[in-house]
Amino acid sequence: MNRRPEHLTAREEQILRCIRRWIEERREGPSVRQLADDIGLSSTASVAYHLGNLEERGALVRDGRGWRTCRLVR
Repeated sequence: MNRRPEHLTAREEQILRCIRRWIEERREGPSVRQLADDIGLSSTASVAYHLGNLEERGALVRDGRGWRTCRLVR
């Protein structure tokens, strides 16, 4: 069972805020590259790692294969 942890890292919180803003402004989530650019990481692999952790912890859910289809879990 996926459960959202009590404490997320600062980077995870930053990623969730970025995704929330993209969804509110554009009605879709950002790509991994757009997330990396927005939060100041040069590696898309680092972003994908954090997204995987957030998905595993239940903080977000993907509706499809890509991260653009993610939904935030409240």
